[in-house]
Amino acid sequence: MDSAKNVHYRTCPLCEATCGLEIHTVNGEVTHIEGDKQDPFSKGYLCPKGFSLKELHHDPDRIREPMIRKGTEWFTVSYEEAFKEVRKGLRGVIEKHGRDAVGVYLGNPNVHNLSGMLYLPIFLRELGSRNQYSASTVDQIPKQLAAEFMYGSDFSIPIPDIDRTHYFLVIGANPIVSNGSLMTAPNMRGRLKSLQERGGRLVVVDPVRTATAKLADEHHFIKPGTDGYLLFSILHTLFDEGLTKESHLADHVNGLSEVKKLAKDFPPEKMASVCGLDSETIRTIARDLSSATCAAVYGRMGTCTQAFGTVNSWLIDVINYVTGNLDREGGVMFTTPATGGRTSKKGYRFNRFRSRVSGMPEVLGELPVSCLSEEMDTPGEGQIKAFVTVAGNPVLSTPNSKRLQNAMENLEFMVSVDCYLNETTRKANVILPAPTPLERSHYDLSFYQLSVRNISHYSPPVFDKKEGQLDEWEILLNLTALVGEEEPDQDAVTKIDDATIEYLIKKDINNDRSPIYDRDPKDIFEALEGQTGPERMLDYMLRSGPYGDHFKQQDGLSLKKLEENSHGIDLGALKPRIPEVLLTHTGKVELAPELIIKDVTRLKKEASSQSDMLLIGRRNLRSNNSWMHNLPVLMKGKDRCTLWLHPTDGEKLEIQDGELAEVQSEVGLLEVIVELTNDIMPGVGSIPHGYGHGLSGVKMTVAKENKGVNTNVLSDEKRHDAISGTAVLNGIPIKVSKIKSGREKHGAVRTESI
Repeated sequence: MDSAKNVHYRTCPLCEATCGLEIHTVNGEVTHIEGDKQDPFSKGYLCPKGFSLKELHHDPDRIREPMIRKGTEWFTVSYEEAFKEVRKGLRGVIEKHGRDAVGVYLGNPNVHNLSGMLYLPIFLRELGSRNQYSASTVDQIPKQLAAEFMYGSDFSIPIPDIDRTHYFLVIGANPIVSNGSLMTAPNMRGRLKSLQERGGRLVVVDPVRTATAKLADEHHFIKPGTDGYLLFSILHTLFDEGLTKESHLADHVNGLSEVKKLAKDFPPEKMASVCGLDSETIRTIARDLSSATCAAVYGRMGTCTQAFGTVNSWLIDVINYVTGNLDREGGVMFTTPATGGRTSKKGYRFNRFRSRVSGMPEVLGELPVSCLSEEMDTPGEGQIKAFVTVAGNPVLSTPNSKRLQNAMENLEFMVSVDCYLNETTRKANVILPAPTPLERSHYDLSFYQLSVRNISHYSPPVFDKKEGQLDEWEILLNLTALVGEEEPDQDAVTKIDDATIEYLIKKDINNDRSPIYDRDPKDIFEALEGQTGPERMLDYMLRSGPYGDHFKQQDGLSLKKLEENSHGIDLGALKPRIPEVLLTHTGKVELAPELIIKDVTRLKKEASSQSDMLLIGRRNLRSNNSWMHNLPVLMKGKDRCTLWLHPTDGEKLEIQDGELAEVQSEVGLLEVIVELTNDIMPGVGSIPHGYGHGLSGVKMTVAKENKGVNTNVLSDEKRHDAISGTAVLNGIPIKVSKIKSGREKHGAVRTESI
């Protein structure tokens, strides 16, 4: 596929922004990467992560062949030998303890991976274990669950129409660094500047003066964990001062009167001291939202990963509705993704079963990761005895990670699909290597459902895989066959792949919402002849989607058409989609979901809770997942794993900039270098996530040189959002004290549980 000198165009798979890349190669080596100026979405923009694909592809620490661990030593083996060991290990646990004894953890990179998005569900269905976990419940599940309750689908998340709005309120988010999170938008800095240039306003509410806050027209500090009180105060003001636009979509909405009644208990004058904004500022924000020609309220990690994550996510959408900005240009809107449009509703995906130990409800098909460690270390029927990880590092990314580390010591078997020997995979019995992003095709199934424009872009592999190397979809289908009752044969992967596409076709032709409803399945299957794997599935989804040719020989979107347009295709701006998009049992927007309304009582009770110091996380433009810390280009510059404190807190604690401090929570403590800055509000500390690379058995050379501290040593797995079970990672009560022993200033000296 690649010889001599070539230029390749593809989408960057390293974060949600989906920037277009122009990749230059010579004889199988990446020589240069720059932004694709012809990409209709990113238009040449590229952040530092895009350049790192070169280092990621050539990283000598990458695992490129299957490996088996014997004791503390690792041995390279064939796929045949590795799969034989996996079959023995997983089937042994299933036959002895049952299917729920196999736990699965899926990391964040899977949503950036076409193979993962298409083939992991097949593996999970065949495995049949309730113990399924992912990074979602340390990230965005409250947002998705609120959408499930309000609109009938977890991916029906209203997206800010950032390119047309006139007033943008950002709460607990830093889109300049994330380039949008659950809001896919490359070059967010440029988009926000355009907002201001057309006379619009950017207002940020955050405990940190982030990069986004520094660009804003206004920035207001807020006490971590109190966003619900601010949002309800805004809502109170809108109703109290007659600023709502209740005729907007009135025929498509239920529950407004109940919301109005709840908002009466949250006047700004009472809530100001709780959240840290004065009452007049709160009322002004509400007035400005209402009076703007069009406006959008947006909240993300800071609003999700706290004790009221689902309530916060719901309130944001309620405010967008009552100000007349839901499903309208310049407000918040629903995408029309090229691979969507076939959904049929079968009830809410929530609380269909509960976890064994704490009785945590299932949410959107998985259990909250906050109960993973207890399911692993608590004896009894259904205890996790085997563990499967796919592109994940839960030892660093999940709450009270020390407990998880200890629990993993008792596993009978573990297999990981990964490219690194990291803090988690070092405990695996077998590691199956994932190909590099440049060795596999790519299409952003998830993020084109969350995009500020309707976009479609397919990326073929830049490089051929080495002879005998399996693609990730082939690995996942092999795992699917291995956990089945029957001994798999040589054609198992092909059989499962064919059965899957046949299942999708039959499902759609029986769905009256599908463009291929009531068609002959043989005709559809024959039209896909000659394709296999992700390409066949993607081609089918595109052709049967809203822009597709619908297998009628008419002009429309298909994989072939995307291959002919190597820079991607712009399918246009977002358009109003209510009531079409609604899949609730009533066919209306449900403004007052019962479970959320009940949780408002808890919000009222906790209004008076206080803590001297609270811990929050933070994100850097050069980082997204822990494995990125092994790429030199992303680790250049000063140490970024520090504890941010305001100078007044430093003075109170007698800690100077650059000194070592001890940070203690209810469950753990660590030692970290302090960085004093006016960019954080007094009473708040901040440590970035994803660090803590000092454990033995890890083979990540660059990361170990920049080990930092694991902030999840401080997070308590028992503190979570009551509705979604999402772990509380922002607003953790801590005590900070100066270390007077004169220890070295090189990251964590000590981390331990309490």
